[in-house]
Amino acid sequence: MALSDLFPPEFIKIGLEAEDKDEAFEELADAFCQVSRLDIREEILEAVRDRERKMSTGIQKGIAIPHGKTNAVDRVRGILGISKRGIDYDALDGQPVYLLFMVVAPQTDTEKHLRVLKRLAELLQNPQFFTDLAAQNDPSSASAVIKKYENILAASE
Repeated sequence: MALSDLFPPEFIKIGLEAEDKDEAFEELADAFCQVSRLDIREEILEAVRDRERKMSTGIQKGIAIPHGKTNAVDRVRGILGISKRGIDYDALDGQPVYLLFMVVAPQTDTEKHLRVLKRLAELLQNPQFFTDLAAQNDPSSASAVIKKYENILAASE
C-alpha cells in the first residue's frame, strides 16, 4: 500500500493545536472521523492508547507513529497531523513531536499494518523527508511530498 494513498490531502491535518500526546490523539481521531464519515472515534482512541501504553511511538526526532488495531475499520487507514509548535509526546528522545502518522488496522490484517509501518520507517530514514514534510502549509503539498519521497525510495529499490 502506497503511503500517498493512505495519507491523501483530505487525511492530512496541518496546524495541530494539541499540546500533548492525548490531545493529539483526540484531535486526529476527530479529524479522521469527520473526513471518513465514520463514527469510530472511541475505537480509534482505544486502539492507539492501548498500543501506546506498551511503549511510546515517538520513535525519532520530531516524529511519532501512533498506531493500533481495531475491527472498527475494514482496511488499514491513516491520518497525518503536522504541528508547527511541537507536541509534548513523551517521545523516546524526550523531544517534541511535529509529525504524527496515525495508523489503524483491522485486528486480522497484521501483514498490511506492518508493511505500512515498515514503509514509513524507510521514508523516515531520509532526514530531508522530515524537513520537507514539516515545512508544508497545506495538505495538498504535504501529500505531494509523501509521493515524491515514495518515488525516490521506489527508484532506489
